[in-house]
Amino acid sequence: MRWRIVGRLEEGQSQVQICRKFNLTPSVVCNLWKQFQDTGSIERKPKQGRPRATTATEDRYLSIIARRNRGATASELSRDLYAATGTSV
Repeated sequence: MRWRIVGRLEEGQSQVQICRKFNLTPSVVCNLWKQFQDTGSIERKPKQGRPRATTATEDRYLSIIARRNRGATASELSRDLYAATGTSV
């Protein structure tokens, strides 16, 4: 969808028309256009912070186990995860 928006902007369509067509706020279209003009790309910026240690599936498993055993510590949950999947956190 981002490339379609940029294509319409390059064709000369107004940002207001694009906002209405794609049901977006003006700031979204404006920021996308600025990013494209500055970098020549519309790729998302890399996120800051520490990379995730678990997958979404592992997160679901951990939450289920934690609900079953409310008194479990993080170390115990980590051991349970390792025993079930063979992957360590």
